[in-house]
Amino acid sequence: MLDEVKIYVRSGDGGDGAIAFHREKYVPRGGPSGGDGGRGGDVILKVNPRMNTLAAFQNRVHFKAQSGQRGRPKNQTGASGSDLEIEVPPGTVVKDAATGAVLADLVQLDDRVVVASGGRGGRGNARFATAANQAPRIAEKGEPGQERWLILELRLIADVGIVGVPNAGKSTLLSVISNARPKIADYPFTTLEPNLGVVVYDDRDLVAADIPGLIEGAHLGVGLGHAFLRHVQRTRLLVHLLNGASENPLADYSQINSELALYDERLAEKPQIVVYNKIDLPEARARWPELERALKARGVQPMAISAATQENVRSLIARMFQLLDTLPKPAPQAAETQVYRLDDDALGFTITREPDGAYRVRGQRIERAAAMTYWDEEEAVLRFQRILETLGVSAALEAAGVQVGDTVYIGDYELEWSE
Repeated sequence: MLDEVKIYVRSGDGGDGAIAFHREKYVPRGGPSGGDGGRGGDVILKVNPRMNTLAAFQNRVHFKAQSGQRGRPKNQTGASGSDLEIEVPPGTVVKDAATGAVLADLVQLDDRVVVASGGRGGRGNARFATAANQAPRIAEKGEPGQERWLILELRLIADVGIVGVPNAGKSTLLSVISNARPKIADYPFTTLEPNLGVVVYDDRDLVAADIPGLIEGAHLGVGLGHAFLRHVQRTRLLVHLLNGASENPLADYSQINSELALYDERLAEKPQIVVYNKIDLPEARARWPELERALKARGVQPMAISAATQENVRSLIARMFQLLDTLPKPAPQAAETQVYRLDDDALGFTITREPDGAYRVRGQRIERAAAMTYWDEEEAVLRFQRILETLGVSAALEAAGVQVGDTVYIGDYELEWSE
């Protein structure tokens, strides 16, 4: 199962605003008529309940939404770019690859999240007309789209997770209590990916998952530990299966609980049903009374079963449903659409000196303003200069020692400083 991928997303750029003037017979001064550029498309992740893995992202990593079209004469706004919708399976956690911050947890059918907002369309010259300047030759370029790398992490959605050391009989138990048909063999690590099954009891049902065998160091990723442990996080109840054929089932019990707690302390707090499996084996049955006393001394009420012969399996199913009835219902986890707002950091900027003596201005707001400027139009350049003054960039450059003729870099643009 492919349950973690890294993808690149980029929203569409806004379309450039147009510089145009109304031309009509007998109307010599029709005025500015350049339309605005269209808005760039968003990149949206949405749940597709028919998907079970992230395999769709094996062969495609880069996703880019459509850009908005350029504004047109006669005050016509350019067409907006189409949004790009990317389908993911339910249970997908979306993280920012750079910061590790969780952006969304997509669980329900209608869950969706905007992970990159499309750029705003640039304003046409008709928007810059004033009483003092009735024929402006100024417009804006479209705002660049947002880009980022994302981590998509799939966590199975199951009511019950079956955990234990390798070869404890988890897959056999799942095949007996549900409609799942996992691969079963008498050697460790038969299961290399989690399996889901629906357990039916009278007129009710639940979803159970067998989590591949955990070994010492799983919380550090040993034996694909991270890949397995993440699937336990969503479960409401754990069935902790002990291997009756093991030399020391009590040590196995302690080891698994330690790995769960070291990976996520909340996993140690999940309710458990401790089940001693393979009671059909004579040595396992002989060891059961002593193990039962040891577990009860720890405050645990274990039960013994045989998944192979189905001894006491029906009682285990009944206990699973009874315990689930006492647990609180999971809170809705529908993801809210992300809204990107301009914060104080976006308004800030820094000034540094380059090795060649030039000045480098960095800042989200000022770099976007540079990208949206028509540098071949004098009015647009003057407007950008006013933006520098408004944001305090001009004063900061002068305080840093900039002189007429010095080179100043802002984003991808190289400027020559002048009065």
